[in-house]
Amino acid sequence: MIYLDHAATTPLDGDVLKAMMPYLTEIYGNPSSQHAFGRRAANAVLSARDKIADIVGVPSGSVYFTAGGTESCNTALKGVCAANYEKGRHIVLSAIEHPALISSAEDMKRFGFTVDYVKPDIYGAVNARDIAAAIRPDTVFAGVMSANNETGIIQPVSEIYDVCKQRGVFFYCDCVQTAGVLNFADFPADGIGFSAHKFYGPKGFGGLYMRGNQRFHRLLSGGSQEKGLRGGTTFVAGAVGCARALEKAVESADYNNKRIAALRDKFVEGALRKVEGTHLNGRGTERLPSNANLSFDGCTGEQIAFALDLNGIAVSTGSACSSGAVTRSHVLEAMGLPDERVKSAVRFTFGKSNTENEVEQTLNTLCGVVESIRKANGKN
Repeated sequence: MIYLDHAATTPLDGDVLKAMMPYLTEIYGNPSSQHAFGRRAANAVLSARDKIADIVGVPSGSVYFTAGGTESCNTALKGVCAANYEKGRHIVLSAIEHPALISSAEDMKRFGFTVDYVKPDIYGAVNARDIAAAIRPDTVFAGVMSANNETGIIQPVSEIYDVCKQRGVFFYCDCVQTAGVLNFADFPADGIGFSAHKFYGPKGFGGLYMRGNQRFHRLLSGGSQEKGLRGGTTFVAGAVGCARALEKAVESADYNNKRIAALRDKFVEGALRKVEGTHLNGRGTERLPSNANLSFDGCTGEQIAFALDLNGIAVSTGSACSSGAVTRSHVLEAMGLPDERVKSAVRFTFGKSNTENEVEQTLNTLCGVVESIRKANGKN
């Protein structure tokens, strides 16, 4: 089996699992309990929070633990909007945001909010001037991700943050795809969200940074955990695993990024050369080292992904399936790509365990798969 879907999730690193195991077996106390079992667990949570805050470069007290990127997006957007309801009811998002943020914004329409979506250019990058033009006097929240999950295109977040800061608008940056890969300092924001399973940590755990002077209301009511802003018993092993995974990812980022980018570039060059009618979406624009989003004339993305899966190669499409209904990629559509390119897109995302031999195997299989599909579709 060849796994080329690391943007969806990464395998749990062995060192991370080793760090988590004591908190799944021996140190099992509730960190909110006052006895020795609870104190040992609480100390582990405190240490994990401090380590993550140090890596992100923010005060420890401004880092909140969540169940992952989706909850972080929901908490930031809904929490900020609820706390600033009297100030204004307008939201600005890029049109290429993850559904977690877009759906959160759509939810707020029921409470009188309006939403403007800013489209990227044809290469997938959002322009700070377009964000500035969309901001109104009643805008209370703006969001642009650090790098897109489908195309891997890195966004000009620093410029966008400056625009929002000048206008007094809260700016949120979804860093799910860049955490552990790129420097957090390159993506200044009033709020940042990340998810451990994207950098070889555990699923079901993530974090949210909120700048100290920002007002926001809680999403989950309950106990006094997370300073009363996120009720629920803390997943101690998840916190420990997230901290260790992020630490390890940052330590080896330079080496891994160069190696992964070389594999990705070899694959892209081979696909463009060997498979006629192949297009790199977002070509010429800075992107994550792992990502290659390609479209293939005469095919659909689903056909290619299914055929590769039958050959033991895991990839994803530019579309998402929900209840059996195939929906088009809102990201590629927002970029203004032709209909054929949108329908035929496939995302290949490489990781630290991939090899040159796997690249060659994938290219050889891909050539045969595309040729067969085109023949079946009468396009060859």
